[in-house]
Amino acid sequence: MIHITGDCHGEYRRFGSGCFPEQEEMGKGDYVIVCGDFGMWSRSKEQRHWRAWLKEKPFTVLWADGNHENYDLLKEYEMIQWNGGRVQLVDGSIHLMRGQVYEFAGKRWFVFGGARSHDISGGILEKNDPGYYRKKKQLDRRREEYRVNHESWWKEEMPSEEEFEEGRRNLEAVGWKVDYVITHCAPTSIQEQLTAGEEHNGRPDYVPDELTDYLEEIKERLDFKQWFFGHYHRNQVVEGRFGALYEQIIRIL
Repeated sequence: MIHITGDCHGEYRRFGSGCFPEQEEMGKGDYVIVCGDFGMWSRSKEQRHWRAWLKEKPFTVLWADGNHENYDLLKEYEMIQWNGGRVQLVDGSIHLMRGQVYEFAGKRWFVFGGARSHDISGGILEKNDPGYYRKKKQLDRRREEYRVNHESWWKEEMPSEEEFEEGRRNLEAVGWKVDYVITHCAPTSIQEQLTAGEEHNGRPDYVPDELTDYLEEIKERLDFKQWFFGHYHRNQVVEGRFGALYEQIIRIL
């Protein structure tokens, strides 16, 4: 069985047996896929507890990265080959890497994580900046959203050109044909349909960027059946084949 869901942000209660009774019929060869923002934040006692709890579930969690992961921490995990593509084994779960094509459950999957954080109108603060505490105090007073580099924000939330090219190469190798696509954000045209008219402090919540434009290129070239993504904190179908997921868990196979 294959189930899929959206952003977790390090909170995994939706996978409890009360919320997800389907797991009673699942084994470790069955998967639940998280479409980014899995919540790989830290090695804190609380985070270690929840990852250990998740490891004991009868199914295996697969996840794409989002814009809320600790990329410094992720770099410490070894990359290995798994079902045709590169992955990292993270405390019992499997991190599906950007631009990889996998084959499992008799299907072919293309995965490309990452997204640009939009809730940072106050900018990115640097802890070693002499004016850090003054700037932080000002932003807190104005209740403006901001992030701290290497603490709550990492530049690796956005892919590199090498990752974009690797995705193209891997799709070329399979003739630009897969069954499922798993990403964190959506192609530009799908994002625009999903978020039209939404603003925050007079600015659009979501705007096109190099990643959504890249995914738009993939959308136009790729032969696929269904595409699932998270990021937008809603459960909604767009154009029939594109599924935005948040807390809902759905079975797809």
